[in-house]
Amino acid sequence: MKPLPGEDRVMRAFLTTVVLACLVTAAGAEAKVRVISTIPDFASIAREVGGDLVEIAAMVRPTQDPHFLDAKPSYVVALNKADLLLLAGMELEAGWLPPLLISARNPDIQKGSTGYLDCSTLIVPMETGAADRSKGDVHPGGNPHYWNDPRNGVRIAKGIAERLSALDPDNSETYEKRLAAFVETANQRIADWKQRLEPLKNAKVVVYHKSWVYFLDFAGLVEAGALEPKPGIPPSPSHVAELLRLTKESNIKWVLQESFYPTQLAKQFAEKSGARHLVMPTMVGAAKTKTYFDVIEYMVSELIKQ
Repeated sequence: MKPLPGEDRVMRAFLTTVVLACLVTAAGAEAKVRVISTIPDFASIAREVGGDLVEIAAMVRPTQDPHFLDAKPSYVVALNKADLLLLAGMELEAGWLPPLLISARNPDIQKGSTGYLDCSTLIVPMETGAADRSKGDVHPGGNPHYWNDPRNGVRIAKGIAERLSALDPDNSETYEKRLAAFVETANQRIADWKQRLEPLKNAKVVVYHKSWVYFLDFAGLVEAGALEPKPGIPPSPSHVAELLRLTKESNIKWVLQESFYPTQLAKQFAEKSGARHLVMPTMVGAAKTKTYFDVIEYMVSELIKQ
């Protein structure tokens, strides 16, 4: 059957439009900056700063201890395709990230490249000191759990925006606008959190693992002791007994613990001491949190509950 007059021309125009639309879509998808983060918190912040201009994935799940991760082929593939790698540094990922980077064979995200961002370089580290593995899981560059201080969240966001602008200069204005919105929201939330935490200032807490120093500094709380005598080392009965005595005598009200550690010891300790056992979501995604701000809000809300 022959096409009707003009039908051929219309069909050609339609096909041309479809092809052009596909090309534009493909170009738009290709233009996205591919970001891979070791932990979900950096991914959440990068998503706020990058919006639709970035494609983001995190390797560590919120229910996992970020010190330990089983290397999977999917991580190698993701790293191979990435334009920007975000990591905590301070040896947090030292046991699993280096071999993955070697296998990825991506020069764009190796240390020293624009696509490699060690977020610990953006903050002021706490608990620095000489390394001594006999004393447990010690990080000589400082305590690596710095993202739980929202003031550091602002610093991290600024560093990510700067790096995205370097990798994608055509969209630098968008990154700066989104960063400004993030910082404005963060400053408002920080002021609110500080006000709500003020009645607890200088109160003492017991922690399970020594990963709370940054959040406690922000919250104005004081660490009285840790159930782990040294990071990564199980406590002895004598250590637990002494800490229990201190907790009772000092009327300590909280035992803080990350959601990815076993809860039995801390729960029993809290019951014997009369303190509240708070299992906190220290990474985005735990306890149904969806954003970086959700994590801080959860911790603040739990602390101020009567």
